[in-house]
Amino acid sequence: MSTTRPCSPGDRGPEPSGAPGASDGGAPGAEASQGGAATVASGPPGGRQVRRLSFDGASGVVPLARDFARQALYAWAWLPAATADQRAAAEDVLLVVSELVTNACLHAEGPDGMVLSCDNKVIRVEVSDRGAGQPAPRTPHRAGRPGGHGMFIVQRLCLDWGVVRTPDVAGKTVWAELGAPA
Repeated sequence: MSTTRPCSPGDRGPEPSGAPGASDGGAPGAEASQGGAATVASGPPGGRQVRRLSFDGASGVVPLARDFARQALYAWAWLPAATADQRAAAEDVLLVVSELVTNACLHAEGPDGMVLSCDNKVIRVEVSDRGAGQPAPRTPHRAGRPGGHGMFIVQRLCLDWGVVRTPDVAGKTVWAELGAPA
């Protein structure tokens, strides 16, 4: 399912300090390399946790995003996985991160940033860019055709996904939500 909304159903309000981009900045495991800047914000214990990655001046943004997401999955105890289902859930998150960042590179002048948030039941991936296009799974989907499978994969793996646009601001945020492993 794809939706374009002014605010997504997973939007749970402002960050803990009430300011966009709020973070403690010094949490372990939030380091970024190759030009990206990472921040971490946590809500109440056992509540929503947020990590942000800026791609400003970064090269190799897809592996950078995957590494950042992998660090978050370790911090949030999705990894190391104790079962095959938990391992598959973590791999799905990494694949969705790769697809959303790759799409921003191919179709929208590259990504500006990525936000990962997690509560006990859902992990949310948001990738922002300056592109005007509307992502959509290619239809009809032909599995044997090279390329064009990114949003089809996202659609199949996620509980929901969509696009958020801010009036009078260039670009968009493509978001996707995945269920926590059992």
